[in-house]
Amino acid sequence: MSASDLPATRPTPEKIRSWLVERVAYYAKVPAEEIDADVPLPHYGLDSVYAFALCGDIEDDLGLVVEPVLLWDVDTITGLTTHLAELTTD
Repeated sequence: MSASDLPATRPTPEKIRSWLVERVAYYAKVPAEEIDADVPLPHYGLDSVYAFALCGDIEDDLGLVVEPVLLWDVDTITGLTTHLAELTTD
């Protein structure tokens, strides 16, 4: 999924989750089907470098500014989806 697949305003939690799965799969170099949204992101080898990159992607594609520490505080795609969806409604 690319930025053009996301609505210009308020992406749904389902779109956010799908987008996150695709991004994590890309960085982990595994098929998206192998990504479990409830598994901690470090399990897929996402370290601080990938955290910075993913936060940049979130800002570029979703228009939300988040700090990389968020990926350790909310360390699953499910948790991150919830957090980002809440940010889009603020």
